[in-house]
Amino acid sequence: MSALRQRLIRILARLLSVATGPRVVYGWRNADGSYCPSTRVSTHTCFEHPKGLTLGDHVFVGHFNRIDGSNGLVIEEGVQITNYVSVLSHSSHRSVRIMGRRYIGHPDPLGYVRRATHIGAYSFIGPHCIIAPGARIGKGVIVQAYSFVSGDVPDFAIVGPRALGQPAIVMGDTRLMDGNLLMQHPEYRPVYAAWAGQDALRKALEGAAGERR
Repeated sequence: MSALRQRLIRILARLLSVATGPRVVYGWRNADGSYCPSTRVSTHTCFEHPKGLTLGDHVFVGHFNRIDGSNGLVIEEGVQITNYVSVLSHSSHRSVRIMGRRYIGHPDPLGYVRRATHIGAYSFIGPHCIIAPGARIGKGVIVQAYSFVSGDVPDFAIVGPRALGQPAIVMGDTRLMDGNLLMQHPEYRPVYAAWAGQDALRKALEGAAGERR
């Protein structure tokens, strides 16, 4: 699908959504020309600086999100971003406070943060989350609703706020959640291992077996 055709489809879907409400549209073309036919994106999500953004295939981006590629953002295959989420690669609030009226139009604002952000494959970002500039979220992660995430999040972590407004902390491991289903449906073990790795599959199965003892 050409970039022009994709743009026309999105414009038409946005116009239709005025009458029908937000819609999710299949297909996304990255700035490097790579096309993701199974990626689904809401007509009511704001993409800032999409040239700095790379989406993998099978990504879902729901309604009313802010996705900021200004300083580099990679969202790998299979990531789910629900609703009312901000994924950022810049921060200006400190610059605005320090510089006041001198901020607008300044080529290099004092205190301006520019950091590339990364979300690993098959991670889930719950509603009302903020992913701060420079965050590195591993694969298979669950970010619970209302989380503020900065820094590094290990693969397969479940993170959430200890209290509303506090930075998210690790609360669990998604492999232990996945193990029971993988025990019941062994036909999906190769599929799981293909993206998560054999070590992750082994840990998931060992965790499920331990619970059954």
